[in-house]
Amino acid sequence: MKINNIKIKTNAKSYDVVIGSNIINKTGKILNQKKINFDKCLVIMDKNIPSKFKKLLQRSLKNKKNIFFQFYSTEKNKNYKNVDKILNLMFKNKFNRDDCLISFGGGITGDVSAFAASIYKRGIKFINLPSTLLSQVDSSIGGKTGINNKYGKNLIGSFYQPDLVIADTNLLESLPKREIICGYAEIFKSSLLDSKKKFLFLDKNIDGILKLKSNLINQAILNSCKLKKKIVERDEKEENLRKVLNLGHTFAHAYEATLNYSTKLNHGEAVILGINNSIYLSFYKNLLSKSDYKLIKSHIDKIIHRGRIRNFFTYKDINKIIYYMKTDKKNKSNKINLVLLKKFGKINTNFELSANNLRSFLKNVI
Repeated sequence: MKINNIKIKTNAKSYDVVIGSNIINKTGKILNQKKINFDKCLVIMDKNIPSKFKKLLQRSLKNKKNIFFQFYSTEKNKNYKNVDKILNLMFKNKFNRDDCLISFGGGITGDVSAFAASIYKRGIKFINLPSTLLSQVDSSIGGKTGINNKYGKNLIGSFYQPDLVIADTNLLESLPKREIICGYAEIFKSSLLDSKKKFLFLDKNIDGILKLKSNLINQAILNSCKLKKKIVERDEKEENLRKVLNLGHTFAHAYEATLNYSTKLNHGEAVILGINNSIYLSFYKNLLSKSDYKLIKSHIDKIIHRGRIRNFFTYKDINKIIYYMKTDKKNKSNKINLVLLKKFGKINTNFELSANNLRSFLKNVI
């Protein structure tokens, strides 16, 4: 199967995103091709990854001293305590700035690992091997790192670009259906930001994509990565254009925090619910046409049906949801900043809503 290579060029760093099937066993070879050199590496590996993939990676890195650290990937473990464990491991093993930290897991593993890499001796080489659909299409590209605290999600972090991303679609076959739905949420979001043509490709092929049919899933991943490349290169640190990537996420992050990052609702599912709210608000505020709203809503219903996503909140949760939405990083005033859709490929990144108006809206959708 063809291996795709996308070059990301930012002010901080240029790096490659390599996408293909059955390539985790070629990691060492790819490192040599890209001239990324180091003597030893610490691999932060998600415990959910099957052991056969660990063995493939170990064999591929046989010429390097490699240390594996098993990480239980949950939102509750996305905290400074685990960052400190990673830092201590590197200090204990005398890592220098020419050595390397490798994330081998999903978005949570990548966020924690990348943040640790960014602050260890002010920056160490970092390689991302995303193992979930969500991380392959979204979080592994762009350099955002972050951990959670009691005030909300991803409020502590940095921008730190990787030296290399290797996305092996073979890893997706080990994922439960729920995780595929989660990753699809970001693919779906990307299509709304891109064009109606990209959206209609998903709408026509949703069954094949969710069943991981190789030609369809590879194309869907490639489309999403190309869009994120275009956005990140133009706005690396989310000063303007990159805010479009937060479509649905202000709602989503608040929903996750309100449920105390319970496994009842994971990130991708929260994003689907958040996009559902965002497009309804876009239509309600006369930004989005009725025809586009109905077309997108029909697609969301297909995802929700397949993912068995139900309502998670009651009226009594509204104040808590609003509290977390008020802590969102994008807010610049007492009002809540939301990213809304005007039409396919056209986004309003600076729509502000007061807490009272948001409360009224939430009463209508919960």
